[in-house]
Amino acid sequence: MKVIIDFFKGIFGQSGSGSSQVTAEKTVEKPRRQRQRPENRQRPKRDGEKHKGGREKQRQRDRERPPKKAWSLDQFPVEPEEGKTRFHDLDLPLSLMHAIADLDFKFCTPIQAETLPGTLAGKDITGRAQTGTGKTAAFLITILAKVIRNPIKKKRANGTPRALIIAPTRELVIQIAKDCRELSKYAHVRTITIFGGMDYRKQKEKLSKQRIDIMVATPGRLLDFVSQKIINLREVEVMVIDEADRMLDMGFIPAVRKIIRSTPPKEKRQTLLFSATLTPEVTDLASRWTRDAVSVEIEPEQVAVDSVEQIVYIVTYEDKKALLLNLLSKKDVQRAIVFANRRDDTWALAELFDKYGIDCEVLSGDVPQKKRLRTLDSFKAGKIRLLVATDVAGRGIHVDGLDHVINYTLPYDPEDYVHRIGRTGRAGKTGTSISFASEEDAFQIPAIEEFLGQKLPCTTPEDEWLEMPEAPERKPGEIRERRRPQRGRSGSGGGQRGRSGSRNGGGRRRNSGDRQRNDNNKNQNRQRNSGKKKSHKPRKEEGDPSNAG
Repeated sequence: MKVIIDFFKGIFGQSGSGSSQVTAEKTVEKPRRQRQRPENRQRPKRDGEKHKGGREKQRQRDRERPPKKAWSLDQFPVEPEEGKTRFHDLDLPLSLMHAIADLDFKFCTPIQAETLPGTLAGKDITGRAQTGTGKTAAFLITILAKVIRNPIKKKRANGTPRALIIAPTRELVIQIAKDCRELSKYAHVRTITIFGGMDYRKQKEKLSKQRIDIMVATPGRLLDFVSQKIINLREVEVMVIDEADRMLDMGFIPAVRKIIRSTPPKEKRQTLLFSATLTPEVTDLASRWTRDAVSVEIEPEQVAVDSVEQIVYIVTYEDKKALLLNLLSKKDVQRAIVFANRRDDTWALAELFDKYGIDCEVLSGDVPQKKRLRTLDSFKAGKIRLLVATDVAGRGIHVDGLDHVINYTLPYDPEDYVHRIGRTGRAGKTGTSISFASEEDAFQIPAIEEFLGQKLPCTTPEDEWLEMPEAPERKPGEIRERRRPQRGRSGSGGGQRGRSGSRNGGGRRRNSGDRQRNDNNKNQNRQRNSGKKKSHKPRKEEGDPSNAG
C-alpha cells in the first residue's frame, strides 16, 4: 500500500511542481490587497462591546428628553356665556374633548344643547332638525362617549359593531364617517363604511378581518351583508337613523325594518332618530323603534335665515341659461353648487358650461360611485369651480368656503330647499342662495314660504342679464366631450346586483353582434323544427272534471 501511495505522489508531484512554484511566486510578488476602512466609519460591534452612537445613543437621548406633557382641559379654555352650553359642561372623555378642541368647537348648537344631556344619560331621542344644525356631531359625540367609557375587554367577532348609523345616501355616509374619524382620532375606535357602488368582495374581506366599533351604512348593502350573516347586529348598543323622512321618500323603510329586527330589542339599545320633518308616518315609525323618546325640534328658520342671503329671480324657462351665465360672471361667483331636479338638466348645464369655458363637474345618481368620490374630493380641494348636482347626490355635501348655491329649478319638496341652501353659510360664515322661478316651478314658492315661516324676496332681473352672452371662440378639440351614463346601469360594477341576480352588475352587456347571432340562431332553430311532427296535448277547458284537484 505504501508503494502505491509513493507511486502516485511521484507522478502528481512532478506534473504540478511548476505550477505550484509559479503560484508561490505570484503570491509573493503580489500579496492580497487588504481593504482599508475609512476613518469616519466605525468598526463592527463585537460581543460585549457597545457603540458610542446608534441605538444606545438614541436611548440615552430619550432618557434625557423631558416627558411629553399630557393634554388637559387647561389647554382649551372657554369662558362661560349666558344662554350657551359649553362642551366642558357635559363631562366628556378627555380624548374626545381633545378632538373637539382641535376642531375649535367651543359652544353647542341648539340641537346639541337640547339633545346631548339626554343622550349622554342613555335616553332615546326623536329630533327634528335640518342639515347644518350640528345634529351629526350630536349623535357622534353620544356614541363615542359611550364607546370610550365602556370598553369591551372580551374578544368580539369581526363584523360585529357596537354602534350602527343608517343614512340614505352614499355621500352622507362618507361625510358622517369622516366626522367620526376626526372626533375619535385620539381614541382607539374603529369606524367602517358600508354602501353600494363599491367593490363587494373588498368590503366583505374588510368586514371579516377587522374589529368594528362604529358602522355607517346605507340600508341596501347593509341588509345584503346581514342576510348573508357577514355582519352581526345582535350586539348593537346605539342605533342612529339619520334623515328618516328622506329614507321614507326613497323607499328604504322596508329595508330599515328588517335591519332593526336584526338588532337587540329597543329596551336593550339606545335609538336616536333624526328627521327634517316629523310627518305622521315618521312619528309612527319613531314610536315603534324608540322607547320613551324625548322629542326635540329645531325650527327651520333658525337655519335658513341667519347665515344665508336668499334671492329669487322671476324668469321664464327660456331665459334661465342666459341669467345663469351672467350671474356667474357679474356676481363674482368663486365656488358654487348648481342644483337641478332632473339628471338631464344637470348634463345639459354641464355641456353649456363647457361651451363657455367654465370648469364644472356633474354629481348625480347615474355617475359611477368612484367618480363621484373623486369629484367631491376635487371640489372640496378647490380644483373645481362649479358642481352641478341633483338632490339625491347633493345630500351630505359638506364643503368649507362655499359662497353660493344656485337653484336652477326649485325643488318639489320645501324640505329640499332648506337642504340645498344649507350647503352654504356653514360654520359661522355667510352665504348666498339664488333661485330661478319660472312658469314651471313658481308654484312651489308658497309651500317653501310656509315651511320657512317667512316670505322669500322675489325680484325680476335686469334686461341686460337676460341677453345670452357670446361664447368665446374655441377650437373643436378644446371643447370637452361628455358621455352621459346610460340609465339603468350603475357604471361602477362594485358588486351591485343586476337583473340576473349576480353581483357583477347584471352580466355582460349585449352589443349589436350578439343580437344578430341570436336572431340567426332563432331562424336556424325554426327551420330545424319545421319538419318535426309536433304532438300537442288537448287543452283542458274550464269545467272539465279532469281538472279537479
